[in-house]
Amino acid sequence: QVQLVESGGGLVQPGGSLRLSCAASGSALSLYAMAWLRQAPGKQREWVATVTAGGITNYANSVKGRFTISRDNAKNTVYLQMNSLKPEDTAVYYCTVASSWGQGTQVTVSS
Repeated sequence: QVQLVESGGGLVQPGGSLRLSCAASGSALSLYAMAWLRQAPGKQREWVATVTAGGITNYANSVKGRFTISRDNAKNTVYLQMNSLKPEDTAVYYCTVASSWGQGTQVTVSS
């Protein structure tokens, strides 16, 4: 079973940046797509971005142009670079790989 550990969340002012990391344990993870989702208080979990095994990326319209997903297969790690953050980006961010989920990391965007 894959174990995932997210890090990098925190409190940031509007317009600021954060970089989330998700370290995965397991074998052959380079064969899987990796994704980030988020869940804001009182709302359903929503998809944010995906990077396929081949490195193709896709983004939700709400984050396109501001967020960048990337992966380092040698480190079994997926990243989410978040720029120009807005208060509506406040949520718990989760990574997922091979049907496994991390525990989430809180991102709060507030002045």
